Amino acid sequence: MTAAARRIESTLAPHARRLDSARIADLVAADAGRPRDFALRIGGLYASFARQRFDRDARDALVGLGEAASLPQAFRALFDGVTVNTSENRPALHVALRSALSETAIARDANRQAAAARARMAELVAQLQASEVTDIVNVGIGGSDLGPRLVVDALKDFGTGRYRVHFLTNVDGSDAQHLLAGLDPSKTAAILVSKTFSTQETLLNGAVVRDWLGGSERLYAVSANVPRAEAFGVAPERVLPMWDWVGGRYSLWSAVGFSIALAVGMDGFEALLAGAADMDAHALHAPVAANLPLLHALTAVWNRNALGLATHAVLPYDERLALLPAYLQQLVMESLGKSVTPDGQPVGIDTVPVLWGGPGTNSQHSFFQALHQGTQTVPADFIGVVTPAHPYADNHAALLSNLLAQTEALANGYSADDPQKSYPGNRPSTLLLLDRLEPRSLGALIALYEHSVYAQSVLWGINAFDQWGVELGKRIAGELLPAVQGNDVAVSDPVTRALLEEIRAHRV
Repeated sequence: MTAAARRIESTLAPHARRLDSARIADLVAADAGRPRDFALRIGGLYASFARQRFDRDARDALVGLGEAASLPQAFRALFDGVTVNTSENRPALHVALRSALSETAIARDANRQAAAARARMAELVAQLQASEVTDIVNVGIGGSDLGPRLVVDALKDFGTGRYRVHFLTNVDGSDAQHLLAGLDPSKTAAILVSKTFSTQETLLNGAVVRDWLGGSERLYAVSANVPRAEAFGVAPERVLPMWDWVGGRYSLWSAVGFSIALAVGMDGFEALLAGAADMDAHALHAPVAANLPLLHALTAVWNRNALGLATHAVLPYDERLALLPAYLQQLVMESLGKSVTPDGQPVGIDTVPVLWGGPGTNSQHSFFQALHQGTQTVPADFIGVVTPAHPYADNHAALLSNLLAQTEALANGYSADDPQKSYPGNRPSTLLLLDRLEPRSLGALIALYEHSVYAQSVLWGINAFDQWGVELGKRIAGELLPAVQGNDVAVSDPVTRALLEEIRAHRV
């Protein structure tokens, strides 16, 4: 067991045993100040941990755990450009894309590069605005898709209306066929987003789009590999930069957000970055006991390691945030899905939970049955917006009442004479409330999750910025591609061999 795992176990296990039979409803009833003291507000974002299954002593122990793990120092190292991604020998300076909170040379240089890239992006935005283009197709996958797609969808009320913005990600040709069928190639521009410009899905889809456009005149790219983008046909003046010090799932704040800037304008994009910068300053400077991302992370570790809960639900009660769970699946599970430390030792403790979710109230009519009466307890983040961007007051009142009701019902439960109609309750949740959903508040919300993920990685002693677990499947797929295409190549795995035979026998 690593030192990090021992620290978590020795700190949390006594409180987990002490609170083994504690009920959330009783913890709330016994502590009149809990609703106030287990909550905090950061600008336009309010967070309540009052319905988590810990008391004041356990919360104090969690704060002590964060201090013992040197979380404040770890955040300073992150912002200063220390090599926190040790397996790839890189810093992780996504924070430098939106805030200038370090005086180190590497961080200041990253700030300058980011500002220069934004200025170039603004020029391209202006050029496209002056063109006849009506539709934008963002071609990318993973972090080159999920972040921009989330933000464009979430900020549709702030859209300029100048373009329709589309996203092409799946290598399945059906995705391209159905998307392009509704567009006019003479009025469409495409952005190919790939750090290395070697991502299979992006290159295949990019070739389909390039040929459909009839050339590369309206083809743009975001990449760290300009020569490959040029070889593909993208003029160098239409290539925006990426850097190896920004991971894909942390990159929407960079030129990867070109599609965001086209959708909401440069002012909207800058406001998104400003909101993230607000959360950066808070995460870096606030003490652990009053630091929202750190408390969020410590709560996650409590639920995973003290309570042994293996999944986590994200439940936004705002349709504009419907894509947030999918975005967070990559951010959380690709960052924290590790079982060994950077020096190759077994972590010795459970790490990432399976993250899933969906928007309310839709999901109340699908999987909430399992949340309320299933055998597995699923902790959840509920997210609501106080003031909507629409005029339908009755609808919004119903939405918020359901949000509040679900958190209360999951925590308190209900006893009935008929066991089938009883609710066990004691299901923990955190409630996040945005005053409004706008570019600045969305930036703060996303940055909150980014910083929570990094804090969890420090607590568990793992690297949040690599993703070696995705490589094996890609390598095997590359080896199998000739066989799938019909070439006579040796396939060593007998099950795969049988599956290939089945595919060949029925392929038309």
